[in-house]
Amino acid sequence: MSQNSEKIYDVFVAGGGINGIGVARDAAGRGYSVCLCEMNDFASGTSSNSTKLIHGGLRYLEHYKFRLVQESLKEREVLLKMAPHIIWPMRFILPHSKGMRPAWLLRLGLFLYDHLGFRKILPGTSHVKLNKSEFGDPLKSNFKFGYEYSDCWVDDSRLVLLNAVDASLKGAKIQNYCKVTKVEKSDGFWSITTTDSFDGKHTVFKAKCFINASGPWVDDLLNSSLKSNNSKNVRLVRGSHIVVNKLFDHDRSYICQNNDNRIFFMIPYEDKYTLIGTTDIDHGQSAENVEISQEEKLYICESANEYLNTEIGLEDIVWSYSGVRPLYDDGASTAQEATRDYVIKAEKSESSLMVNIFGGKITTYRRLSESILKHVEEFLGSKGDPWTNHSSLPGGDIGVDGQLDLQNKLQKKYPFLTQETLKRLVRSYGTISFNIFGDAEHIDSLGKHFGSGLYEREVTYLIQEEWARTSDDILFRRSKLGLSFSRDEIKNLDQYLDDFFKANSHTKNDELKSKMVEIV
Repeated sequence: MSQNSEKIYDVFVAGGGINGIGVARDAAGRGYSVCLCEMNDFASGTSSNSTKLIHGGLRYLEHYKFRLVQESLKEREVLLKMAPHIIWPMRFILPHSKGMRPAWLLRLGLFLYDHLGFRKILPGTSHVKLNKSEFGDPLKSNFKFGYEYSDCWVDDSRLVLLNAVDASLKGAKIQNYCKVTKVEKSDGFWSITTTDSFDGKHTVFKAKCFINASGPWVDDLLNSSLKSNNSKNVRLVRGSHIVVNKLFDHDRSYICQNNDNRIFFMIPYEDKYTLIGTTDIDHGQSAENVEISQEEKLYICESANEYLNTEIGLEDIVWSYSGVRPLYDDGASTAQEATRDYVIKAEKSESSLMVNIFGGKITTYRRLSESILKHVEEFLGSKGDPWTNHSSLPGGDIGVDGQLDLQNKLQKKYPFLTQETLKRLVRSYGTISFNIFGDAEHIDSLGKHFGSGLYEREVTYLIQEEWARTSDDILFRRSKLGLSFSRDEIKNLDQYLDDFFKANSHTKNDELKSKMVEIV
């Protein structure tokens, strides 16, 4: 059984990763009618499995990718000002010893890194004596000096979700668990058939422009839904990370040079852990099957142990994750050499426009969106000027250094919440936290406690405003609480969600929102 959407959209986007959601937000903000569908949850693919950095890509300088590095460095501070609750400055230590890239080369690279992006907010590079600093304590004694420079940390999946929330607020129709299964031209428009992942219902949408932002599945969509002939545009490169218990107490991260000339990071993660990665190998499998291999785990541990005083092993890994980067296949001989730049291919006729997106990185998603909108404007006509450069994402109206002040305001308003929970709320929702908890006066008014400071009122918000459907949606993409939840707690949350959606299975989305407002 299928139903037809009566509305003809200006823009239909397939794919709910950072690129697709970024395009939807930008287009909706300019006044275009937009519909976006994602076959799984938002940010469930590449966009939640990154190293979680907003950075220029220091190592790209070795491959002479100066334009990509400059664009990324400029975007660093744009995004920092746009979302200072989920993006914040981070200092990186680059340890050095004999046998590595020569010190003069590192100094030159860091000089370029400091100046290519017209840096205004972040501090520049400095020299650090590791043998006389706490930053050298976790490292082996042969690392006597190094360099310290700036980049930014980002909660990658929340960056996607907040872009989606803002797109929705600006009028876009946003749907997850809704797979594009057929795309064809009909009556001068794109006719796009989608299938609901939960109930199997089909819906047919019509649109003037079709944007294929399906990431690792971009070729699959071209081959299966659009019936293209064996499209092969992307090279799937797997990047894997491990998480171990906290290895050091300070707030610096390390960027380390490996024996095979690759680099990897050791980064403070969620206050209690250290994140280490990434690998960079050809995936060679379906994008559906992405999992860290035993060899990758060993590789990361062995790489870290070349630097660490206290060695780590497989038994120390508390969590791991893998993602595939859909890099544009430029024929590079190795995965490490494949371009990280995005490639846009537009196919235009008198009556239709299709744009395919290949590759890209989370740091440049906003610029990519502006590039896509140029094609849309050429085809449909201009409706509004570029606007995202000076915008804020929902909850981000706090200023670059406003996190602590907001945490103090939340503590005053909700003194019954723990410091750990307050900090998490600031770094997930920013000022939206006040909307979630409203006039709650005591802990009991937050409803059922699922564990680790997650209460029913927050879960209600995530279902109502952020399209959460499963415990994974809530615990690993809308938060990182899954690392601290027990199996029984996850089971309880699963049961709550199952009961909730069964009770509301016939309720339309708008009615559901109204009903849920009454709950809180």
